[in-house]
Amino acid sequence: MPKNDDLTLLERNTMTTATTFETIEVTLCNNVCTISLQRADVLNAFDNTLTTELAKALKDASRNKEARVVVITGSGRAFSSGQDLADLKAKYVPGHEPHLGEDLKKRYDPIVKLIHTMEKPVIASVNGVAAGAGCSLALACDMRIASEHASFIEVFVNVGLIPDSGSTWTLPRLVGFGRAMELCLTGRPVKAEEALAIGLVNQVVSAEELEEATAKLANRLASLPAKALSLTKRLLNQSFENDFKEQLDQEAFAQETAGRTDDHFEGVVAFIEKRKPNFTHE
Repeated sequence: MPKNDDLTLLERNTMTTATTFETIEVTLCNNVCTISLQRADVLNAFDNTLTTELAKALKDASRNKEARVVVITGSGRAFSSGQDLADLKAKYVPGHEPHLGEDLKKRYDPIVKLIHTMEKPVIASVNGVAAGAGCSLALACDMRIASEHASFIEVFVNVGLIPDSGSTWTLPRLVGFGRAMELCLTGRPVKAEEALAIGLVNQVVSAEELEEATAKLANRLASLPAKALSLTKRLLNQSFENDFKEQLDQEAFAQETAGRTDDHFEGVVAFIEKRKPNFTHE
């Protein structure tokens, strides 16, 4: 078998490669990096190892030029049930004073920041329940495809906490202020069909179709000009903070950048010649 250096780019991109982790599985295939949470026995609840490994995998994916799209999903019957409360059993005794703000800054905030700032699309493939920090993880992604068995729960209020890991920023932007207030204050579950109706997810499919539907979307995005996608993501994320004039200025700067890419030239020429463009992501 030839060494990896001897393989063509196409051959490498059609291979499924894996990196060994303890609590996640990472594969790269056809320019799509898939990160699967692998703590199915505890509904993919977050412990220190999982948050550390997930942050590393996201950082690696953001730097890997062959990974043009990232997919996050869960193994078993859950996407993620959030913080593993079993880890807290020994700590929560009379006199214990938790420092949750520092924990957020160290463990969870780096993950959602990496997703938010990554210059490539991130898709949440939500196979089951996404609760607490698991819900926040799904909301932090750029798009969400949900299985019919998926549900989303801002469960924090049930343990006397506030929605964190970016939920108070992402949720109002997805479903509107009033709906976000309701979901955060009540902590009620939102099932897949309702999630689709209120704009929380982009698509709902059967459990059997989830992997195929996710791959279809991911492969479609991976085939499109990478610079255009990254600039578009950046502009949309900035749009809630910028006033109209500032957004127009940012659009002009981004369009100037996009217009100088090889992919823009190829796209225009392919349109004129009535053929499919051959994007090189340069």
